[in-house]
Amino acid sequence: MSTAAPRPSTDNAVAALSYEEARDQLVDVVSRLEAGAATLEESLALWERGEALADRCQQWLDGARERLDAARGAAPAGASDDDADDAEASL
Repeated sequence: MSTAAPRPSTDNAVAALSYEEARDQLVDVVSRLEAGAATLEESLALWERGEALADRCQQWLDGARERLDAARGAAPAGASDDDADDAEASL
């Protein structure tokens, strides 16, 4: 039995995906896993691919959050507009 080693070409391919491409491929992977028709080896490969795709989607979402925070003047992620209004009113 061989151990699962990272697949550089797959990792590079996932890293190059847009959010929408990664999300769509992740939906496909989940559907295929839920169908249950794959062999154990195929299921494991699908699971690994799904994990990589989910990580890529999270990278995009984290990057989007950082950009939004920067555009809003680096307000903390949990701060609401009401908090900003209260802070301005106290000045």
